[in-house]
Amino acid sequence: MSEGAKLSSLSAFLLKHRSSPLFKSRPPGASAPGGPETSPEAEEFAADLEKLGPTFVKIGQMLSTRPDLVPPDYLVALSRLQDQATPMPFEQVLERIEAELGLAARKVFQTLEPVPIGTASFAQVHAAVLPSGRRVAVKVQRPQLAEQVENDLSSIGRLIASLGLVTGVGRRYGFREWLDEFRTSVMTELDYGQEADNLDAFRENLAPYARIHVPAPVRDYSTRRLLTMDLAEGIRVTAIPDVARPEADLGALANELGRAYLDQIFVHGLIHADPHPGNMVLTPEHELILLDLGMVAYVPPRMRDQLLKLVVATVDGRGEQVAETFAHMGTRLEDFDEARFTREIGRRVARYSSAGVAESEGSVLMDLIRIGAEAGLRPPAELAILGKTLLNLESVALALDPGASMKQALSEHRDHLFRQRAAAGLDLSRLATDLFDMQELVRDAPQRLSVLLRTLADNRFRIHVAGLEESRLIESIQKIANRVTAGVIAAAMIVGAALIMDIPTSRTLLGYPVLALLMFLVAAGLGAGLVISSLLGDRRTQPRHEKDPL
Repeated sequence: MSEGAKLSSLSAFLLKHRSSPLFKSRPPGASAPGGPETSPEAEEFAADLEKLGPTFVKIGQMLSTRPDLVPPDYLVALSRLQDQATPMPFEQVLERIEAELGLAARKVFQTLEPVPIGTASFAQVHAAVLPSGRRVAVKVQRPQLAEQVENDLSSIGRLIASLGLVTGVGRRYGFREWLDEFRTSVMTELDYGQEADNLDAFRENLAPYARIHVPAPVRDYSTRRLLTMDLAEGIRVTAIPDVARPEADLGALANELGRAYLDQIFVHGLIHADPHPGNMVLTPEHELILLDLGMVAYVPPRMRDQLLKLVVATVDGRGEQVAETFAHMGTRLEDFDEARFTREIGRRVARYSSAGVAESEGSVLMDLIRIGAEAGLRPPAELAILGKTLLNLESVALALDPGASMKQALSEHRDHLFRQRAAAGLDLSRLATDLFDMQELVRDAPQRLSVLLRTLADNRFRIHVAGLEESRLIESIQKIANRVTAGVIAAAMIVGAALIMDIPTSRTLLGYPVLALLMFLVAAGLGAGLVISSLLGDRRTQPRHEKDPL
């Protein structure tokens, strides 16, 4: 599709859904009529988004992780988006393999199955056998896909800028930052060299878990656009027959999967953002193979500690600590209502704590994010990804064992997690670095103190405040300047009309000179419009607690 056609399709989509809650500046939770069910409007939005192509399917899937941006009914509809596409012709697959590896496929592989074992909008997978006899899966990226995604994202950026959509709602929820984050995420997903690194990292980290495996990449047969890895042979988690469940001991497997993922997130700092049942294969040996590790988020150590504190406090029912930790992690907007935030968080955590093991940990995290958005707190991206990951992980665990509970797994595994985080803090290399930093601080302290005292003595001490948002400040100044200019023009036209009234002329209307009357009417209209826009603008910028008392 040409760029002009894409912009036209995007414009039609935005025009059709212009009244969607996604484009409103009020918090998404406020527009949800109740419950996590979907709605006809949300389903239509998701269907139209899917028609725009693979980039927009990915956008919808990413938006489904952001309850601070998306109302609950839209979250449900977007989470159902399926990454499906028509298979590439086998001849095109052969061309892609030769272009990437520099050899014809028949010279690279002993056999290559013409029928794909998996097809998606970004790639498709074929079973093959290497000359050594090793059975592998070959993931082949569609041609010019990276360029298409980049063009789609550029079109989105230009359209949004031209329509002025990144204003109130965009600034409030960091839409531009989210779009940049999505661009980085999806371009990383298209780099199969990075996915091979993810496979190796997960294989190493999951080594202590005997029944959880990840395919090994075959580096000599892989590039940035083609990935060869061990073939996962078995059945999907969603297709496990009931007769096989007792023999497979799936309850223990679900528990091991939960502990393995908790270690990955809180100990190693890696979040597999898409662990849904379709990405898990149960082998004939009753072991689990994890697939599709292209979308993996890295969590820095400090953020890991904060996330662990928040999750454990949620499980323990300590609402005040949950609110405090969340507020510390998030970004406070100018209308942040801390009292309301703390109260609502406490209520939600209390309900979760009293619900036993039945309620979903991922669901409560998504609710906490939504409460934060309603109170004026923007969550860190890692928290939104964690909530969605736990939701997906719980669906896998329940497919394995209907009695599985992430809440119970967290309760049983938290002591191990805290010990691992404490051990990481006592790492010798980190302690040595901290010691050098402290030594430097002690050494430089006298000189810095002397400089500070001289600055105070010379009355040159200044405090620079960087808390104002520059774009918002400039926009406010421009609005004031426009109002002043309009007011001056209106006043000048009124004065001019009064002066012209005394000049004799043959062109009159209702006994007054036509030019003077027109100038007066224009000035009156301009003045009335100025007053109305000022009143409406002042009302919109009124603090939340004054407009919407609790």
